[in-house]
Amino acid sequence: MSLIATDQTLSGSFDAFKESGPLKTGLPPSAYTDEKFWEAEKAKLFPASWVLVGFAHEMAKSGDTVPVTVGDSPLILVRNQDGSIKAFHNVCRHRCLKLVDSPQNVGRLLKCPYHAWAYGLDGALRSTPYFGGEEPNSVPEGFDPQEHGLKEVQCAVWYDWIFVNVSGDAQPFDEFVAPLKNRLDGLDFEKAKLVGVIDLGIVDTNWKFLMENFIEPYHVQFVHSSTTDQPLIDHYIVDDGHCQGSAVDLDDENEGGDGSGNTLAVSSRYLTLFPTFVFGRYFPDQMGVHLNIPVGPGKTLQRRAIYMTDGTELDTESAEKLKQLWIDVHKEDHEVCIRLQEGRKSTVADGGVLSTHWESSVRNFQEQVLEAVSK
Repeated sequence: MSLIATDQTLSGSFDAFKESGPLKTGLPPSAYTDEKFWEAEKAKLFPASWVLVGFAHEMAKSGDTVPVTVGDSPLILVRNQDGSIKAFHNVCRHRCLKLVDSPQNVGRLLKCPYHAWAYGLDGALRSTPYFGGEEPNSVPEGFDPQEHGLKEVQCAVWYDWIFVNVSGDAQPFDEFVAPLKNRLDGLDFEKAKLVGVIDLGIVDTNWKFLMENFIEPYHVQFVHSSTTDQPLIDHYIVDDGHCQGSAVDLDDENEGGDGSGNTLAVSSRYLTLFPTFVFGRYFPDQMGVHLNIPVGPGKTLQRRAIYMTDGTELDTESAEKLKQLWIDVHKEDHEVCIRLQEGRKSTVADGGVLSTHWESSVRNFQEQVLEAVSK
């Protein structure tokens, strides 16, 4: 990928990052700590991308609504009467009040609490009481309700995962997920069963550190020595356009680890789709997805959904044991990512130097970040 000229409105120097040579540096500290860079991500990167915003199983009934934010745009996810999930800008077309501020079931109508304008689950404007005067159904001359429905946002659901593209001009969704789908080795989503969702709370680190940490395998045998058994030399890099990550194929006798459920020692696929989608497959029977929600230059809200891929329904004890394993793994990752964030406050911090073998995909992820905020 060729590097682009850095937007002059961004603070900090990107000269070292753009230098050619056998060794590559990472993004400078300002990309992780600076409010101006964060504002550029909110204005340019997230709205132009397919971004994971929620889990479909948490919106099981018609009328279920979930407010989400992409960049600075308040959006609302709605389960329609036909079973589909749609996304809209979360603002009333009358005075632009935020319609829904917490997950809830609204029944058949989304009603504005300010002046009671009401919208169907399809976004169509259904009622504007007293808008034209003293009569309940009166409207001003020239007002066409069909022109004042909720503004829809491009939305796609893949298995249990809800994506939106605010700008509406991202690549077709099928093309977006294709490089990851091609690496799923015949995974049958029809058999997949949800184990549960872990709420990991706010992590005091930039969203990119969580992504970069997942992408590269270099840290695994050092950071996760107590929770995994995947030798570094068995890993290989996945670097396919906007799909970055790594994989490991272990011998059959290693599959399933030690059988205790306390460690992860299985063939695995660690895959991401730019900018924030994280997918892990753990043979023979498990997958997980991270919902990373950037909320500031140094804070990210994280949740993890766990699924069994072979149709197995775990009993309560087994499910809780599996959840605890992943909580332990995430805590290990969080510790290093928080310390990465803290290290960027140092006056001697720079972009660091990346391994040309293990972190080439991290570098390409960073190039995509810089390209997106510089458009």
